Amino acid sequence: MSSTRNPAPTAAAAADKVLVGQEGAVLTITLNRPEKANAIDADMIEGLSHAYARLSDDPTLRVAVVRSNGPHFTGGLDLASLAPRLATGGEGLIPDTGRDPWGMYGEPATKPVVVAVHGRCFTAGLELVLNADLCVAAADTLFGQQEVTRGIVALGGATVRLPHRAGWGNAMRYLLTGDQFDAQEAWRMGVVQEVVRPGEQFDRATALAHRIAHQAPLAVQATLADARAAVREPIAASAASLRGEVGPRLFATADATEGINALIERRTPVYTGA
Repeated sequence: MSSTRNPAPTAAAAADKVLVGQEGAVLTITLNRPEKANAIDADMIEGLSHAYARLSDDPTLRVAVVRSNGPHFTGGLDLASLAPRLATGGEGLIPDTGRDPWGMYGEPATKPVVVAVHGRCFTAGLELVLNADLCVAAADTLFGQQEVTRGIVALGGATVRLPHRAGWGNAMRYLLTGDQFDAQEAWRMGVVQEVVRPGEQFDRATALAHRIAHQAPLAVQATLADARAAVREPIAASAASLRGEVGPRLFATADATEGINALIERRTPVYTGA
């Protein structure tokens, strides 16, 4: 893919596509690519990574809220621009100076993250939710982990975290079909903690964030770290497998090429198992 279609991330582009603000001890992180349904490209990965690093490193911050501008939280990864890099393992997408927003291939944030979602919350967006600590969903939210419909595999932790969060059968129901599910189903499975009327999700998420911020910060961070220790080894094993062998192998198949091309061309893919 030419450099004009897949430019290297720049600090300015990342700052434009991921807005960061602070209200007391709460960091607000806003996906800001509404004209593309907040599809996550390399710039946004860089912006998110630096925002999560700021959350971890700034002693005045205790918790973050992730939200988005526009009618959708995110349509998921921008495969048109990212597929070539993901096919070789995605090395370098998480900057050395950042924290991994998906908590798979680098260090996650050391402080709690609350996510407020609405509209579409697909693929990497759902995986942001699964790696967060709390999620508030508007009643109009539609979730989907759709990689199997594109001939590839979820790389951001869904294959480990969704079974852990929702139970095996619930997770396989959606991971193996790519079917979408609504906010009420997400609440039933434990993927989201509260469902609110559309437009209220950010205020409610912010209220929960301030509630967390009012607690003893060292105790909050210790609680988070201890809870994460219970799932650290499965996540590390999954990350090593996905990046080192499974992901690149699937991206090299004819079905993956067909799935990504069909997505870009807005048509139904035809898979052959090759």
